[in-house]
Amino acid sequence: MNDDNLMDLMACAVVVLDADLCVAYMNQSAEMLFGQSLQRMRSSNITYLVHSDVFHAQLRLAWQLNEPQAVREQVMYLLDEQPITVDCIITPVYEYEPRKITGLLLEMQRVDRQMRIVREKQILNQQQAVHELVRGIAHEIKNPLGGLRGAAQLLEAELENPELKEYTQIIIAEADRLKHLVNGMLGPGKLPCREPVNIHEVLEYVRNLVEIEGAANVRFIRDYDPSIPELLGDRGQLVQVCLNIVNNAVRAVGESGTIWLRTRILRQFTIQQRRHRLVLRADICDDGEGVPAHLIDKIFLPMVSGHADGSGLGLAIAQALLRQHGGLIQCESVSGYTCFSILIPLDRGEGTDGNQPG
Repeated sequence: MNDDNLMDLMACAVVVLDADLCVAYMNQSAEMLFGQSLQRMRSSNITYLVHSDVFHAQLRLAWQLNEPQAVREQVMYLLDEQPITVDCIITPVYEYEPRKITGLLLEMQRVDRQMRIVREKQILNQQQAVHELVRGIAHEIKNPLGGLRGAAQLLEAELENPELKEYTQIIIAEADRLKHLVNGMLGPGKLPCREPVNIHEVLEYVRNLVEIEGAANVRFIRDYDPSIPELLGDRGQLVQVCLNIVNNAVRAVGESGTIWLRTRILRQFTIQQRRHRLVLRADICDDGEGVPAHLIDKIFLPMVSGHADGSGLGLAIAQALLRQHGGLIQCESVSGYTCFSILIPLDRGEGTDGNQPG
């Protein structure tokens, strides 16, 4: 068995760079990590394959100091703009002549998948605990609300002065508003009615809707993958999910700004502890101010909002709707860029054990 075959048996991605920091070799794990073949990437500069100023600086440092460098949890972007997080050991490669560097050996281990799965599990557990708490509180609130509304109606029937009925109407209206609010906190009340749905038709419908409602000055950039098949889902619920996120994006960018609508296929991806062969990822991104750092881990909880006039229910309900589709919404945000990713399985219930890498 030759050295190349041995390299292909390694679980970590191995990349060898020459003196010009161009790819001289990649093992099969590296080809899978980058989504590119060695034949295609041979002689390509690493700065073309991977976009990360910090990582490029670490490569130059290893070369200049003639010493190995360790890079931990480094976020970098691939050719398709997909972000990945890796641990990497950068080791100088020498000729027979001592200390003469001829290249760099990169040993890369992807860590963001496991981090994402752990974080996703924590978020889902947190949401489940909050949901159970809200259900208990809602039950205690809805019972007296019903009695309050009924008493106001009986009182109104006995009143002879029409002016006094204005006050009972206020009581009834406020009781109905509180009941609606409580129902919203409980999330969707019905299971999705599944039918074939084209996600691009849903996104275009939502885009047209928000433009008609006043977002005409917002610039929409659409980047759709036309090969994505229809999914089995509830179109009305998916419209509600996308509309909520797009409306938040419109609010974030103000009178003018940019919103990106992007769709991609993910393969062997884990959602809710189950690995799926095919997963739809629909990204709704904007160049607004971003989600405040103290809210980023709470943004999908009920009654949490980054806007003074927000109810804090929209994203919580959207997340609940996606969970009923076996999917999930993820959010990444920094100043000037926020991206909500809608993840929905396309393998129609053929998921496998989530303990496998996803």
